[in-house]
Amino acid sequence: MPGLIKREDIDEVRQRTDIKEVVDGYVTLKGAGLGTFKGLCPFHDERSPSFTVRPQVGRYHCFGCGEDGDVIAFVQKQDHSSFQEAVEKLASRIGYELRYEDGGTGPSREEVGRRQRLLDAHKIADEFFQAQLLTPGAAEARTFLHGRGFDRAAAEQFGVGYAPQGWDALLKHLRGRGFTDAELKLTGMFSEGNRGIYDRFRGRLIWPIRDIAGDTIGFGARKLYEDDQGPKYLNTPETTLYKKFQVLYGIDLAKRNIAKDRQLVVVEGYTDVMACHLAGIPTAVATCGTAFGTEHIKIARRLLSDDGTGGEVIFTFDGDAAGQKAALRAFEEDQRFTAQTFVAVEPSGADPCDLRQSKGDEAVHALVQSRRPLFEFAIRTTLKQFNLDTVEGRVQGLKASVPVVAAIRDASTRTGYCQALTGWLGMPDPNEVLRLVTAEVKNAAKRGDQGGPPASGARTPSGAPQPGGPGVAAGPASGAVPSFHRPDPRDPVASMERQALEVALQEPALLAGETWERFSAARFATPAFQAVHDAMRATDPALTADPVRWVEHVMHEVPEPLRPLVSELAVVPLPASTEEAVQKYCRDILSRLFELQITRVKAEKMGQLQRLDPAADPETYQRLNRELMMLEMERRALRSDA
Repeated sequence: MPGLIKREDIDEVRQRTDIKEVVDGYVTLKGAGLGTFKGLCPFHDERSPSFTVRPQVGRYHCFGCGEDGDVIAFVQKQDHSSFQEAVEKLASRIGYELRYEDGGTGPSREEVGRRQRLLDAHKIADEFFQAQLLTPGAAEARTFLHGRGFDRAAAEQFGVGYAPQGWDALLKHLRGRGFTDAELKLTGMFSEGNRGIYDRFRGRLIWPIRDIAGDTIGFGARKLYEDDQGPKYLNTPETTLYKKFQVLYGIDLAKRNIAKDRQLVVVEGYTDVMACHLAGIPTAVATCGTAFGTEHIKIARRLLSDDGTGGEVIFTFDGDAAGQKAALRAFEEDQRFTAQTFVAVEPSGADPCDLRQSKGDEAVHALVQSRRPLFEFAIRTTLKQFNLDTVEGRVQGLKASVPVVAAIRDASTRTGYCQALTGWLGMPDPNEVLRLVTAEVKNAAKRGDQGGPPASGARTPSGAPQPGGPGVAAGPASGAVPSFHRPDPRDPVASMERQALEVALQEPALLAGETWERFSAARFATPAFQAVHDAMRATDPALTADPVRWVEHVMHEVPEPLRPLVSELAVVPLPASTEEAVQKYCRDILSRLFELQITRVKAEKMGQLQRLDPAADPETYQRLNRELMMLEMERRALRSDA
């Protein structure tokens, strides 16, 4: 087993890594105040952004589900990796060489985290395939690309490559780079026979399939030669890296434009994605041999910031029966979005790649612009099965369409399509369809067919940011701290104490020198806040010059049930829009805290003074009066500075 990474190196990686840049690879973040960013939480489904990142302190916190942590924890949770693997990945990202407790340079190649080894193998294979596309043996592959309108620049843009004919070209290459057969078996790039493993992809055009962060995790391969007995398209099988129901081809290239344009175009193949991007529709992606499902929707919603304020998802399908069936499957998943969903169907059956070849880029744009609402398409596709020129056909069409309309979660949209269906069927009574649909909705509710998210536009209690009240963490974590009671949020003292801790965690440099002495001597009336303050006092004040390490050490000192609270206090946006305003706000809050402490001490001394007999103890009486005078002068000075 490799040695443990040295603690100081872990701190250095955490310090040097920009948490926003890392999170941006998975979540669309938007500014939410000075130095604070928000997006849809990657750890739970939500409609309003609750996931908050504060790069200055190196932490994230979701006010919806309570997930929190630093950049290492984020990578662990996103990649399902160990702590050590996450640190090694981040160190590699910033080019930092780690040291290990065993005194060596770390684990050998065979002992490196399995995920990173798999990623390394895929990266090398990706480069190998791309290099092979330029060799004489890849003439057929280049001819295929040229025949579909893709030049060398397009191939390079999408990383298209070629797997040589033969049984072991890639195998020899990866063995030569130090990979063992045991490791290579886990990649999905090799098959196994009686004589051992051999290349899975042979004599095929290759597309690298990358995750949202841009790491190659699998490949798609297209048959080129007639003597190839395999399927037309052959993908990487399921591995620890590649899970087709979580993968969207082209997402690494499209993610920025999806977030910027609030649009996602779903096409059916690799060449369709290429054609769309080259035609000026850089929001196109494709599934990899599976229907567009729940996990794909989660990816799309996070990129679209699917919070009910706009955005659109456009499915393109062939006009044949298979395409219509695929569109109806998309309809079943539609209402997991709050974005508008559409279908764009080419009547001739041409896909975006064919359209671009035959009619140019404008035809691809026209296809996307011809989109129709998915609800309308689903209903009209259902009606096409019947002869609506006959009474019997209209009755059958009505019976078949009612469940489709009833499946629409949003009541207003459902009512609108009741009216539309009445017109499409030519029914004289506009209330008949509404009555039948309403009855179907009620029957479905009785059957329990009402799963899925709330209707578009609805809001659940966790849908909007709900900062935990003073003394407890937000969301599920609130039940984890029964010994710390939630004070009355209307209590001005508790509110002020909370604000003071927010300032102390987020702008610790203000606690230097005499300010630290005053802050350290303060007392908090709220038990949870006093526990956080105690953790700060137990932390080396020299760390106040480094916000990331300061928060990290406070997290270690505070009682474990209160760590979510510390995370929350460290990332909640401060109410100021400029750096100057932040500094003024922070100083004002600290002044209020110190003034409150002076008021408390004055009250105690006044009590002592009132209990004292001046004649019996004149010396103490005079001392208390002097101390009260000094406290009042200190209080006035604080107000003057503020």
